[in-house]
Amino acid sequence: MQKIILVLLLTAFSSISFAQKYNIDSSLNSLKMKKDSTLRALKQQKDSTYHASLHTDSVKVDKEYVEKEKWEKLKAMSIFPVLNGGETSGVIPVKDITEIPDPNIEYKLLFELVNNNPDSVAKEINFSLTEYARIINLHVASGIPVKKIKPVIVVHAAALKAITTNAYYKEQYKIDNPNIKLIDDMRAIGATFIACGQAMEFFDIKKEALLPFVKISLTAQTVLSHYRLKGYVQYW
Repeated sequence: MQKIILVLLLTAFSSISFAQKYNIDSSLNSLKMKKDSTLRALKQQKDSTYHASLHTDSVKVDKEYVEKEKWEKLKAMSIFPVLNGGETSGVIPVKDITEIPDPNIEYKLLFELVNNNPDSVAKEINFSLTEYARIINLHVASGIPVKKIKPVIVVHAAALKAITTNAYYKEQYKIDNPNIKLIDDMRAIGATFIACGQAMEFFDIKKEALLPFVKISLTAQTVLSHYRLKGYVQYW
């Protein structure tokens, strides 16, 4: 009888042990399956993101190439009727124009030069001066005689550095002032340059540092109001 009881106990313990081992193995297998499933999902997500990134980069490159190709064609078409202030100062010819400005009146243009190029592009012509050259070119290309265009450029804030001598510019940037030729060309068609005295004091730029033909006003603000009242059209 005792032997029977002992056999029954051993059988029971073996069943419990087997059940526990089975449960543990089952849990481990379940965890492994979840782990594998998660890893697969992450890999798919990573692959999907990677391919999407490649696609985005490809689209970006294609778009940039199209834009550059378009710009090169426009540059090849551009003309420079009177001033060349860089490639963006040109005019693209247009056919079948029906709105033509009166070539017999004076075009009094007032430009407010405020911004200086960042130091990283100090060797390039001031971006605003390039735009002013483009505006004058557009007037000439539209049939307005150069002699009818009266540009006035009032200069203040950091842009004062654009109208300084080579000596001053070299001291600041270790290169010649790239704006001087365009400024001389603008003066040759009658442009006037006026510096703001308040800005000169603020930026500690002396009269001797400015190009010799630059006029000096107490403030740019009265220059702006004065020329507006004289009928000048202001450009920013």
